[in-house]
Amino acid sequence: MFNLKNNFQLGIFSSLILSSSAFALEKPKTMDDMWKIIEAQQKQIEALQNTKSLPEEIPTKSPHSEVKTLERKTDILSQEVEKLRTNLAIPEDPKYKSMYGMGPAASKVYGVTKGLSIGGYGEAMYSSYVNPRGNNVTNKDSADMERAVIYLGYKFNDWIVLNNEFEFEHATTGEGSEEKGEVSVEFSQLDFLLDRKYNIRTGLMLMPMGFINEMHEPTTYHGNHRPDTERYIIPSTWREMGAGLFGEILPGVQYRMYGVTSLNAQGFSNSGIVEGRQGGSNAKAEDFAFTGRLDYSPSQIPGFLIGAATFLGNSGQKDITFDNKNYNVFTQLYEGHIQYKHRGLELRALGAWSHIADTAFLNPSLGSAGPIGKESFGTYAEAAYDIMPHLWKDSSQYLAPFFRVERYNTLAVVAKGFDNSVGLDRWIYQAGLSYKPIPNIVIKADYRNIQDRKIVPFGIPTGDEFNLGFGFIY
Repeated sequence: MFNLKNNFQLGIFSSLILSSSAFALEKPKTMDDMWKIIEAQQKQIEALQNTKSLPEEIPTKSPHSEVKTLERKTDILSQEVEKLRTNLAIPEDPKYKSMYGMGPAASKVYGVTKGLSIGGYGEAMYSSYVNPRGNNVTNKDSADMERAVIYLGYKFNDWIVLNNEFEFEHATTGEGSEEKGEVSVEFSQLDFLLDRKYNIRTGLMLMPMGFINEMHEPTTYHGNHRPDTERYIIPSTWREMGAGLFGEILPGVQYRMYGVTSLNAQGFSNSGIVEGRQGGSNAKAEDFAFTGRLDYSPSQIPGFLIGAATFLGNSGQKDITFDNKNYNVFTQLYEGHIQYKHRGLELRALGAWSHIADTAFLNPSLGSAGPIGKESFGTYAEAAYDIMPHLWKDSSQYLAPFFRVERYNTLAVVAKGFDNSVGLDRWIYQAGLSYKPIPNIVIKADYRNIQDRKIVPFGIPTGDEFNLGFGFIY
């Protein structure tokens, strides 16, 4: 029905054009084609309007009547093109491009002229644990619809944009436990696009830390699991309530800086600060934090990116007391990252380090979940290469083997007198394949060799694992 209507309308417009314009030699197929014809007709009108006299020996129509005819037909074409755009009779191909720090699918709302934008992503995987086996309940093979996400955005006008992400985890919310599933608002933010250099963002916002936290769509990274450094040292997905600025201050130099509600130290553990995220859910706002990021992509080196980010703020939320004294639990997190993409080659590296004050007074309140690391760190490097052009020269598909090595320690340094034998202190060697039949869909297979150097906290799987999964964006 769509194609019949589309072809019918285009046929009518083509007949009008062919009957009056020498510029139209074939039937237009898109709105862009029709706009080109309209522009050509407008030039004819201007030329005729500027014609003061014609040779008497050449019989011709009155320039005035010719202008009127062209103007009338141009108006008809313009009106019909706008109807097509409004009715989506000729849909424009969506452009999946990251904008303002958001993932490709999350950026769709910035590209619409006005009104509603719908997108999303999802990912599922099968995990098989190689060793150890037996009674360890955390190492059972599993198949999981890990995430199904809907982006709903609304562009009020050319400078005010609402962007939302709603995430459904583990396919259900039954039985009331997060492990079984939950529904979350991953972000809900208003952007006021004032200038290339200075724009305002407010709401529930993603922290601009690392590669994954903001751009976590499965087609944008290798492996079924996100890198552990960007799960435990830089917790993802990490979002807080706040407001701030973002933009491009110089060509290739982009920044984001926000004031946000800080972490809640009572959620910290020997696995890191991940459960200290408040996520905008009745968040305690006794303490606030600053987070900022700076990236540089020089035009002289296409595909190259280097940057750094930080998070600084008290996390005590006026709840950490000892001998009637309140402790702030000042939390510092820093990360640096570098990336290069060129002709199928993809290189990426990241390092992160944190320091948490007053852990000697925080640890007793954590009980068996502690102690928390006074210092922690994580780093990884990965390389991938698209070999499809060498296997199938004319293919637009993508097939990239990748390798990643990762090292992190959530208890690199602990307060004096506390045991650091339990925590996440790991080397991870990971290799796999990412296959994209089209850019919107990825099929992933990977093997992770995990080497633990401490006793692993209860509930976190140990040993090697094989993962097979898929992801998509739309």
